[in-house]
Amino acid sequence: MRYTGVILVMLAAFFWGISGGIGDILMNKGWDPIVISFYRGAIGFICFSLWFLFHKELKWEISPRLVMWSLLAGIGVAGNFTFYFLSIEDSSISVAATLMYAAPVFVLLTSILLLLERSTLFKWLCIAGVVTGIILLTGAYNAGDSSVTLFGATTGLLAGVSYALFIFGFRNAALIGKLPTTLTIAFFSFCFILFLFMDKSVALDALSSSDIGWFLLVGIAGAGVPFIFYVFGLRRTAPTTASMVAMIEPVTASLFGLLIMGNQLSAIQFAGMGLILFTITFLSVRQSE
Repeated sequence: MRYTGVILVMLAAFFWGISGGIGDILMNKGWDPIVISFYRGAIGFICFSLWFLFHKELKWEISPRLVMWSLLAGIGVAGNFTFYFLSIEDSSISVAATLMYAAPVFVLLTSILLLLERSTLFKWLCIAGVVTGIILLTGAYNAGDSSVTLFGATTGLLAGVSYALFIFGFRNAALIGKLPTTLTIAFFSFCFILFLFMDKSVALDALSSSDIGWFLLVGIAGAGVPFIFYVFGLRRTAPTTASMVAMIEPVTASLFGLLIMGNQLSAIQFAGMGLILFTITFLSVRQSE
């Protein structure tokens, strides 16, 4: 199918959006966002490890290049999750989301520098359309509703850079080795990094709490399922296209808040959502041609 890569990336972003809503529920219950991120990745690591161990056609030849790119992808995921939550805590979710979803700009610039893609007016217009839609959807244009600090802005941008890092890490690793191996190595590094920084006592409390079901769900919906779709999709999609198509995530998160949590969306937010979906659809059609 011509659209296979784009559809897989969209499915991944759909699940990420749902996991973001689940994470919001857990944070409203008072749980530490870093602990939520750890369980999100740790449950994914368990799923990928079982896949790795029981994969019948798995070749146990692990090359240094595969390990390097997989570790780099894991570092990118850990940085993305962590910096994103730190930006939310220090500023607001609107500012954090807008800065993180500027990732397609970093991806395109890196792809151009590495000679992986050509710089075209069409790509820059698509990026401008997606970023504009994100700003409208998150309400970051209204400075009165958010407090932007240097730390909040810096961590938000670092979340975007980390996003670009794990795109290139996963894409290169997926081209070298098998998917179970790539994901297992990547999420092992993810768990190791977050384990060093999280509050261990809070993490232990989560295991015996009544919210353990939510933690399992955020791990399955936020890592176990979507990263399989995403890495498969990256094999069939250019990095810049994948980063822009994945911007359907804030749309999913907003719809989750609207339908499940009773949040309200204004006409401007619906306009932003429509602009994102239109740009991604138009980009997908052009890419297939």
